[in-house]
Amino acid sequence: MHAYGGRRSQAQRDAATVEIGYALVSAAFAAAVLFGALAGPALLFDLPHLPSKVLLRLGTVIAPVVFAARVISVLMRFRQTDQPSQPGRTNPDS
Repeated sequence: MHAYGGRRSQAQRDAATVEIGYALVSAAFAAAVLFGALAGPALLFDLPHLPSKVLLRLGTVIAPVVFAARVISVLMRFRQTDQPSQPGRTNPDS
């Protein structure tokens, strides 16, 4: 069911599917870049134990947070743009 009481068209379902895919792919990319920026030096260079451990843990903790934040922000933005075709109307039957 559509959020406004009607059934979703195939185009609306396709748009939602594309938006979910975009959210997941862009979130994975953002998380990977962040993880690489934080943990990359620890993996590539022979750093002392403590800085290496801190960088790896920061990357491991922050990357999933960035992933979740990106997915949520993309899907919330999509949800906000999914409004009735006539402003002021919340139900197609009104």
